[in-house]
Amino acid sequence: MVNDTQQVWFITGVSRGFGRELARTLLDQGQVVIGTTRDGQSDLPADGRLHILPLDVTDAAQVKETVAKAHALHGRLDVVVNNAGYGLLGAVEDADTTATRQMFEVNFFGALAVMQAALPLMRARRSGHIVNITSIAGLAPGVGSGLYAASKFALEGVSLSLAQEVAPLGIGITLVEPGAFRTDFLTDHSLRLTGAPIADYAATAGAAVARLQALNGRQPGDPVLAARAIVAAVRSPNPPLHLVLGTDAWNRVQARQEAFTANLADWRTVTLGTDFPA
Repeated sequence: MVNDTQQVWFITGVSRGFGRELARTLLDQGQVVIGTTRDGQSDLPADGRLHILPLDVTDAAQVKETVAKAHALHGRLDVVVNNAGYGLLGAVEDADTTATRQMFEVNFFGALAVMQAALPLMRARRSGHIVNITSIAGLAPGVGSGLYAASKFALEGVSLSLAQEVAPLGIGITLVEPGAFRTDFLTDHSLRLTGAPIADYAATAGAAVARLQALNGRQPGDPVLAARAIVAAVRSPNPPLHLVLGTDAWNRVQARQEAFTANLADWRTVTLGTDFPA
């Protein structure tokens, strides 16, 4: 049975990366974790408070069934974390449509299916919290990551609207926007590349992809500290809508905000001159 000091967390993709560290952090803190992996297997230490379920987030019917099974284990889901996802890098012009659609099936439609399955259960209790792991690319995209950024922009957009819809129902939403953290995101486990590179983009998208690949294993962010930050944010009296993680992410958001503010100011007269006369 779950006691009064425990929460039940449902986390997709706990085999590696943020999902794995988040599960470990929660278990260390005495919480209950229901994690998913593609094959239902995990090398996380056995614990009576840990449950592992198989899930392919691109199978909407399986998502609904798995969320129902997770809920039945303890009669509630306090926090649902959409962590499963992967990256697709390369120039926008070079993007393979099939590969892009496959990525959206996981990064966006998979997360959407999990939310749609969990929300009726949360609405019934008038409580709960949904955490969507997006990316700094979903706030401030750079060259070489346009397709990945698009999938995270989509998740950001639906989450911002959802937050307004469910706030009166006692349900919270937090978007986690990490920078570069020392997980396996930049390995073949979590990263795909678009087709044959185009020479004209070698100095932009090509160079950016090369820099990211070279960064593998040297990312500045500590995933253990990120996991602790996520848990602390969700369990705080006033959880944030946006949780930007990492100095690099902070700097990119600041630069993006300043550029956007300057753009608005430069074109203010034109913007305000397009209404019908009062």
